[in-house]
Amino acid sequence: MLKIETFMLGPLQTNAYLVRGDDEKRAIVIDPGMNPGPLLRAVEGLEIEAILLTHAHFDHIGGVDEIRKLKKCPVYVHPLESEWLTTPKLNGSLMWPEVSPPLSTDPAEYDLAEGQKLRLIGHDFTVYHTPGHSPGSVSFLCGDELFSGDVLFRLSVGRTDLPGGREADLYNSIRGKLFRMPDEVKVYPGHGLKTTIGFERANNPYIS
Repeated sequence: MLKIETFMLGPLQTNAYLVRGDDEKRAIVIDPGMNPGPLLRAVEGLEIEAILLTHAHFDHIGGVDEIRKLKKCPVYVHPLESEWLTTPKLNGSLMWPEVSPPLSTDPAEYDLAEGQKLRLIGHDFTVYHTPGHSPGSVSFLCGDELFSGDVLFRLSVGRTDLPGGREADLYNSIRGKLFRMPDEVKVYPGHGLKTTIGFERANNPYIS
């Protein structure tokens, strides 16, 4: 069983997740966003094994370096967005100066790939490459818990009008990968409330 805590961070209320396994002193962080103060306080006293990024838009990476330097843990990102971490023009932080200053981080330590299994906190996390919202978007599945980033939301889907977005890819990712998972899989999205695959398959108005 995973213990999952959600932190809504920054001006875009991005969901960061602190995920623990059976050993409550070991954890991973998924998508540490901007203004990460509450998350930084929560990781005090914990061993953080890794930071996993569903994608590298600025609102999902704002707290990466603070946590990495504090906990000396590696960062994982898909190689199609590795340069986004170090380049404000690519990660979108130059597009909304009223929301974010130009934002960059140090490079990631590790790449992510389709089908990869990461053994972390005593559990296997399977990587699904789910492009569409961005070219390097990934989703992480552990048991019946899915971290979908900005691909699939409760009764909505990720936007595709940002650089690198592609609507056809997004729907292929959802229909061809996420919706092939069992109904009971719980979905923890990058924004908003959690949901399930079954609920979205039956009710999401954007996916016929």
